[in-house]
Amino acid sequence: MKANLELFDNSTFCKGASKIKQITWLVLNAIFIKSSWLPFMGVKAFLLRLFGAKIGKGLVIKPAVNIKFPWKLTIGDNVWLGESIWIDNLDEVKIGSNVCISQGAMLLTGNHDYTLTTFDYKNAPIVIEEGVWIGAKTVVCPGVICKSHSILVVGSIATKNLAEFTIYQGNPAKEIRKRKLKK
Repeated sequence: MKANLELFDNSTFCKGASKIKQITWLVLNAIFIKSSWLPFMGVKAFLLRLFGAKIGKGLVIKPAVNIKFPWKLTIGDNVWLGESIWIDNLDEVKIGSNVCISQGAMLLTGNHDYTLTTFDYKNAPIVIEEGVWIGAKTVVCPGVICKSHSILVVGSIATKNLAEFTIYQGNPAKEIRKRKLKK
């Protein structure tokens, strides 16, 4: 089931927080989350929680991660956020437990309606379920659900939902085989 993209007039789009909170996050994100000088993941998790992110235990957050709106982010237990990923969450992003999002991946919840001269936003949430691996330099597009234990292979673009226990590759990503876990 593909989520419907919700259309927002650019002038009335609600970012979900006050201007002061947005500006404060912009500064703290640049200094502590996006930077590569702070290796302490606990500080990063604390700041994300302080700004409204719901985060489970065991988060690994590498350097240079960019998170647009932490108040629209939910992360389960034992999640790995690799170096230089971008969570552009104009809408909700929900990441399940035991998930790996590899370096350079982009989670994009927003797009623009190119049929309108005003290019209004078309936003939809992203859901990444339990045990998913989002490979390096991949893109997950608005409204996509990555079902349990699916894999998006390096450099691929998910424009549609990924089925559970299935490996996807390409642009747009297509099923290449089933994922079998060893016991």
